[in-house]
Amino acid sequence: MKNAKKGFEWELEKNLFKFPLKIWGLFVLINFLVILFDVQIIKFIGGFRNSFLDYFFIGIGFATNLIIIFFFLTTIFLWKDNKRRWILPLWLSGIVSAVSCFLIKIIIARPRPFEKGLISVFNIVFNTLIINFNKWNFSFPSMHATIIFATFPIISYKFKRFKYFWFIFGGLICFARIYFGAHYLSDVLSGALIGYLIGSLFLLLENKYSSGLKLMKKIKLIKKKRYP
Repeated sequence: MKNAKKGFEWELEKNLFKFPLKIWGLFVLINFLVILFDVQIIKFIGGFRNSFLDYFFIGIGFATNLIIIFFFLTTIFLWKDNKRRWILPLWLSGIVSAVSCFLIKIIIARPRPFEKGLISVFNIVFNTLIINFNKWNFSFPSMHATIIFATFPIISYKFKRFKYFWFIFGGLICFARIYFGAHYLSDVLSGALIGYLIGSLFLLLENKYSSGLKLMKKIKLIKKKRYP
């Protein structure tokens, strides 16, 4: 049984980290190249603005309150007994991602595109941004991208079909941030990478140490002996 568990953990680690390492390097290289053309990219995207896309992405923007998203995901994991153990690593992924992103923002201190006048911001969007905007709320990396993609490894692991919806939803959120001048493309790509790696780490830790399972048993949200 112990050997089977070790074999499972090895396969999980290989799938999450070692196999992707073949493409992580390429992804990072592309991201560095994107940084060189960030200004041109955001101006190019701004040239495609129209009333339909404006209202569509405004709707996406108002649906992406991160607290609401995490309560929504928590409800999904609470729905079935054998998925409740993943609530703890899900929230830890989000919290660690948010703290990491916050620290990187302060260190890099990259102004947002709309601050530099590279792209205009609609009044309704600016009023929403300004609520959370202050001297430390910089552009790099995207907090939304970091947190959304921090949840993706666990969602992908436990919800095989839902993961496709979540990936598309996350992509739309990220593009909306670029569309409205809140972020550069490199901000969201870097945020997605950071979040994914943090989420993958907590997925591995839960499979190895079962902290979420132990917590759910302790508070009696899981009655059965053990779940994969």
